[in-house]
Amino acid sequence: MPINILMPALSPTMEKGNLAKWLKKEGDTVKSGDVIAEIETDKATMEVEAVDEGILAKIVVPEGTADVPVNQLIALIAGEGEDPKSVTAPAAGGAAAPAPKAEAAPAPAAPAAAPQPQAAPAQSAPAAAPAAKPNGAGQAAGNRVFASPLAKRIAKDGGIDIASIRGSGPQGRVVEKDVRAALAGGGAKPAAAPAAAAAPAPAAKPAAPQLAQSMGADQVKAMFEAGTYEEVPLDGMRKTIAKRLVESKQTVPHFYLALDCELDALMALREQINNAASKDKDGKPAYKLSVNDFVIKALAIALQRVPNANAVWAEDRILKMKHSDVGVAVAIEGGLFTPVVRRAEQKTLTAISAEVKDMAGRARNRRLKPEEYTGGSTAVSNLGMYGIKDFQAVINPPHGTILAVGAGEQRVVVKNNAPAIVQAMTVTLSCDHRVVDGALGAELLAAFKQLIESPMGMLV
Repeated sequence: MPINILMPALSPTMEKGNLAKWLKKEGDTVKSGDVIAEIETDKATMEVEAVDEGILAKIVVPEGTADVPVNQLIALIAGEGEDPKSVTAPAAGGAAAPAPKAEAAPAPAAPAAAPQPQAAPAQSAPAAAPAAKPNGAGQAAGNRVFASPLAKRIAKDGGIDIASIRGSGPQGRVVEKDVRAALAGGGAKPAAAPAAAAAPAPAAKPAAPQLAQSMGADQVKAMFEAGTYEEVPLDGMRKTIAKRLVESKQTVPHFYLALDCELDALMALREQINNAASKDKDGKPAYKLSVNDFVIKALAIALQRVPNANAVWAEDRILKMKHSDVGVAVAIEGGLFTPVVRRAEQKTLTAISAEVKDMAGRARNRRLKPEEYTGGSTAVSNLGMYGIKDFQAVINPPHGTILAVGAGEQRVVVKNNAPAIVQAMTVTLSCDHRVVDGALGAELLAAFKQLIESPMGMLV
């Protein structure tokens, strides 16, 4: 029997991936540990290693294929003593072979066939036998439509009859991209109005108001004149960000605490430390600390001083963390990464600075490993370099908090009953109320402020 190579799940949020490149070709010998392909996930481009040995007999999903579901069959390896030429991919309506559990990964890797209108079945048609297979339009011999829940919702929002769409999923199942292709091409018939002869619904109480559903792409586009906009398809990263942010705002009870921190002592210490850095023969310093490096260190130590705030939500319990693993938001083209500085409370400022620079550079090239951007109990989002005075950041579940950092600026304050000019910045702590209560969040922010305003405490 040939050995299946499936699309791996390379990150906790990955549902689909793009098969960017095959590094082995059909007929090549594959050994365990060989890098065989490059996969673009929702976060990064990663190499896939073989776990079995044999001959790469059949590439099922060609390189350049987008949105291949996790666990989708992508290639076959001929086992010991097996003729590679005899290995063929399972047939699935011209698409790549489905995953072992069709319901878990309904979308195929191959492009969907052009949607074709099909006459609706007569109302008097007999019900399909249990063993009947769905036809090419996603519909069994009876009236049941084989389609994923997402495909049904998109079809409903777009006002088209899903029964008229030809499915390209396993066993003719209609999947998301089939419906989107139908919406784009206009090849499906509109959803039929309710039949006049249908039995009247029983009397019911007036329906309660419902939350508005998200509008489909065609509904949004209909509001604007054609040619006045450019359509930018969502890549995996942007889809994941959108999904997680909506989930966060809908399910996490956010509240916000803000205060001002004076920076004069920190800026003086930063200058002193940077001036002490050794230089190479070209005059380049060994390190250059940023204000953000101090922020990360201060938050890490504050979490150790207020340990009950160093926690994450785990549905039926709270996990209190022993170390301060602090995420750092890094903006990249088309999205956002949050690499995590592990055990930041134990690291020097120069070590934190070097680690953040390294991970930020690899994040922009989408070369971070999943273990480098997962976990952590909190994060820092700093928009001060853009001149933003203050803002409220969205918590990245399961984190309990996130700290939004504004720009440092000169401000007039009252000291010793007289006006004085100081360098200050505003920070805002977003808290998950299930994990961090108001007083606990205030205690954490006060500990952070004390470290920022007396930064020598971060060096001992």
